[in-house]
Amino acid sequence: MIEVQQGGGVRHPDDPDPVESTKVVAAMTLAVLSVAFAPFVGGAVPALIALMLARQAEADIRASEGFLLGAGKLPRIRRLAWIALGIAAAVVIAIVLVWVIEAARSAGEPTYGGDFAARSPGQ
Repeated sequence: MIEVQQGGGVRHPDDPDPVESTKVVAAMTLAVLSVAFAPFVGGAVPALIALMLARQAEADIRASEGFLLGAGKLPRIRRLAWIALGIAAAVVIAIVLVWVIEAARSAGEPTYGGDFAARSPGQ
């Protein structure tokens, strides 16, 4: 029987080759999409899913004893997802602030639009 050494451990020749975790690939794709769609606030959902997949991928990689790769990409995935969440939050805050300022500006104006002629009860 032939034993192959890789990474300091003894590996049986029938063991599968190490492959990249599919959860890492999916999380990276979602993180990139979340940054792309973050200004439209639609990036928040893929960012949250990317963070959940990154957590699951990290647990899977630890449990795989070296047969799953991709742990080096996890910090970048988390960073991109948090950036997307920050951009989406900033957009929501900006929209709320514009709405509040517009509501404050129109506080003293009539609510009917101004093209309504009101009559006195005696006319």
